Amino acid sequence: MSEDGAGVPDDRRYTEEHEWAMRSDDAVVVGITDFAQSELGDIVYVELPKVGGRVVALKEFGVVESVKSASDLYSPVTGEVVAINEALTDHPELVNSSPYDDGWMIRVRVDNLAELDTLLDAAAYRKLVG
Repeated sequence: MSEDGAGVPDDRRYTEEHEWAMRSDDAVVVGITDFAQSELGDIVYVELPKVGGRVVALKEFGVVESVKSASDLYSPVTGEVVAINEALTDHPELVNSSPYDDGWMIRVRVDNLAELDTLLDAAAYRKLVG
C-alpha cells in the first residue's frame, strides 16, 4: 500500500464524506479514512447493514459512534453487501487503529464498477482534507 505522509493510500478512491473504496477481486471493500477516524475520536460502536442487504452510492449504510459524537456512514458505491467486518462488533476501536486494513467495514458486490471512477482519487482527497 502506497501512501504519503498524510496517511491517504493511493490504492483506493474516496468520498467527500471521508469513506474509502478499494476494489478487491469481484467486490469493493469500504471503510472510513484515517482523517475521519481522527476527527471522530475513540470509536465505541459501529452499526453496519446485514449481509445480503443493498447499499446505494452516497446514501447512508450505517453509523459509527465515538465518545464525541455519532456519524452516518455513506456508501461510495451501489450494490449488495456480501460481507461485513464482524470483528468491529467486539472491537470497534479497530477503525481507529487500522482504518485502511483491519478496520474495514463492508464488502460490496457492485452493480457498476464505473461508479469508482466518479470518486476522488488519493491526490484529490488529500487536497480536500489538506
